[in-house]
Amino acid sequence: MPYTLHRMTAEDAPLTVDWMVRQYGFDRPEVEHWVEHLHFNWPLSVKAIDAQGGVIGLLNMSDYRIEEETAQIAIEKPELLAELNAQRYTAVFSFIVAPGYRGTRLNYDMLMAIMPELKENYDFLFIPVLHRLKTHQYWQRWGAREFYRDAECVYYKLDFAIPR
Repeated sequence: MPYTLHRMTAEDAPLTVDWMVRQYGFDRPEVEHWVEHLHFNWPLSVKAIDAQGGVIGLLNMSDYRIEEETAQIAIEKPELLAELNAQRYTAVFSFIVAPGYRGTRLNYDMLMAIMPELKENYDFLFIPVLHRLKTHQYWQRWGAREFYRDAECVYYKLDFAIPR
């Protein structure tokens, strides 16, 4: 199952919307709004293409702030939010792999394609995961640690910086 990895551009926005609507069942206008307004980091985002030219995976990165994902943290844990926002971070907006490629190296390869840039430019990776998704253990295996949760998500932090 050969594939190639490519960096994404804003022209991939419709592809991202389609995959998120199909994978997660989100409302299309809502996803379109997110993609338009949540500061996608397109140059750091990755798409995987199979040998026939079909898209088999998307890793969408975004530079949106933690409080844009969960406003509740500013109310419940303002000190934690201030501490996190004092650091450099980017977020995993969505990470979707086609069913036939789940359990393969694809997700690892996609993440490793940007890991040098993540480690060089950021202190941590912000990873919101909906409660209903199965990716909690995946991120925990990478070393991500929960720092907050609300009614919709668990929020993880994968540190890159050397502790001071």
